[in-house]
Amino acid sequence: MNKEQAQKRMEELYAQIEEHNYQYYVLDRPIVTDQEYDHMMQDLIRLEAEHPDLKAPHSPTERVGAEPLPHFQKVTHDIPMLSLGNVFDESELRDFDRRVRQGIGQENIEYVAELKIDGLAVSLRYEDGQFVSGATRGDGTTGEDITQNLKTIRAIPLKLREPVTLEVRGEAYMPKHEFEKLNQRREEKGEELFANPRNSAAGSLRQLDPKIVAQRHLSIFLYGIAQVQGLDIHSHSEGLEALERIGLKTNPETKVCHSVDELLDYIQYWTDRRAELPYEIDGIVIKVNHIQYQEQLGFTAKSPRWATAYKFPAEESVTILKDIEVNVGRTGAVTPTALLEPVSLAGTTVKRASLHNEDLIREKDIRIGDHVVVKKAGDIIPEVVAVVEERRDGTEKEYHMPTHCPECHAELVRIEEEVALRCINPKCPAQIKEGMIHYVSRNAMNIDGLGERVIIQLYDQGLIREVADLYYLDRDELLQLERMGEKSVDNLLHAIEQSKENSLEKLIFGLGIRLVGAKAARLLAAQFETMDRLMDATEEELEAINEVGPKMAESIVTYFDNPEVCALVERLSVAGVNMAYKGPKLQEAEAVDSPFAGQTVVITGTLEHFKRNELKEQLQGLGAKVTGSVSKNTDMLIAGENAGSKLDKANDLNVRVIDENELINLLSPPE
Repeated sequence: MNKEQAQKRMEELYAQIEEHNYQYYVLDRPIVTDQEYDHMMQDLIRLEAEHPDLKAPHSPTERVGAEPLPHFQKVTHDIPMLSLGNVFDESELRDFDRRVRQGIGQENIEYVAELKIDGLAVSLRYEDGQFVSGATRGDGTTGEDITQNLKTIRAIPLKLREPVTLEVRGEAYMPKHEFEKLNQRREEKGEELFANPRNSAAGSLRQLDPKIVAQRHLSIFLYGIAQVQGLDIHSHSEGLEALERIGLKTNPETKVCHSVDELLDYIQYWTDRRAELPYEIDGIVIKVNHIQYQEQLGFTAKSPRWATAYKFPAEESVTILKDIEVNVGRTGAVTPTALLEPVSLAGTTVKRASLHNEDLIREKDIRIGDHVVVKKAGDIIPEVVAVVEERRDGTEKEYHMPTHCPECHAELVRIEEEVALRCINPKCPAQIKEGMIHYVSRNAMNIDGLGERVIIQLYDQGLIREVADLYYLDRDELLQLERMGEKSVDNLLHAIEQSKENSLEKLIFGLGIRLVGAKAARLLAAQFETMDRLMDATEEELEAINEVGPKMAESIVTYFDNPEVCALVERLSVAGVNMAYKGPKLQEAEAVDSPFAGQTVVITGTLEHFKRNELKEQLQGLGAKVTGSVSKNTDMLIAGENAGSKLDKANDLNVRVIDENELINLLSPPE
């Protein structure tokens, strides 16, 4: 494919991917499968790698996250992002309506009612249809430039459907299901939990590393136009329709109302149904619809006179904490849960509430039998927020976390600087199923035919109790299972047998050692080369490896200090599972003498004699750190043909640049 053909194909992919983003993230009606979408993205990533000079600023690959920022730049809003006044009941809403009618001199006023999304207010700027910058509200006059973070939100188009220049305001938020998944991951790691989706959205958008933001899966609703060129708009409702037409996501539940009674009906409807929404709201925003009337009413020093927010009251209830039970999660984290006298809360009956960890129980002095205040964090997860001490009668009992796992009775451990107690017994029933599903997954041992359904079936039938049991399965026993014919059993046993030949890093990752991901597993395998050496490694030896910190080192040593783990590894070895590293060798003498040892290297452009992934592994084996972008910390740029902007930046920063011929010479051993 020549340059002209590549550019044409890239433009086609830009248009197709953005259209699919619009269909999925804005309209919520995907028209291609995830697999088809992934293929398009991979094609685009490959073409941009081969032709980096052709990459457009609005490329969908920008959404994966840029390099971490040292800090956020301040941004002054041309038009201030003012806050809204609040009303809390019907009489206050009618007072607002009266002031509006008096200010305009009209009796019949048209309002727009919108759900008040509980997230983080942001401002987006587009020039000729291209997304150029985004900022937080800040104090209303000055915010922070979070452009790179906003690019990771797929509901924000990087290119509009029309070449419009405008500034638009909206609310970035975290969907409820993403909030639940995020807190589950944080709890498993022993990290502090986010209190609600709003805090998690705000915390995410203020991350200096956009790659972290990209993992949080935020979304956005746009609700207002601050400045615009090229659109003729006379009312707020027309503005929302225009935003939707040019590809921006607006809230579908917005309604035009012609009286206070209609507004009250809308408020009551969503007060009753707010828990059913997939995102959090904390009220209803009410705006005068016609722009002419908005201009006539104007502003106070703090807020517009033509808009207000009807705020939902914070809903809390008092009930009795009857007991506390603990549950063991996939990674062994032991979490206490309050068992409550049933209580109505935010439209649902609550019988259980999270207590998060032992520290929280002690801090709030929560006792069994206490009258407690319960609320839904973000209207989603019930939690105990306080004890009503004045209602104690002396029968309440202090609670102490168990010292042993409630599932397998192994002694629980608390790793330094973590809040969670953990069961580290690999035979714990509460962890086994998920652990085995992870073990057979593609990035681990990659055993085809062993999906979640089959794992659960094998476990429930008593055929497996730990991952080593997979290598001792009996063909005749498998044939007795439902949906297990001769061909499927033979294929399954063949796939299990093949997995024995995997390189060591696959096994390390498959064991599910806490904090050890696929990349860390490869580094450990390359450094120690055999499982025995890794199991004997000290924390000091582990921390000496680049990218292995104190917490990961402690986690690894703690894991292999467990006799149950040693027995598991021995069974795997006896079954014939490979315990050695088969990848590029990390030889100390070679790394010390290598011109790449200790160097931060970037590869760019098209290479004739190397495949990029293989070259990256080779350089890492010689002691280099290979990164994706040029910065002041880059020591060397390997530039192939059509090196593009990375080469320009390297020259600007006086980074050493070598071509492919020089690379070959540096890699060739001296005679």
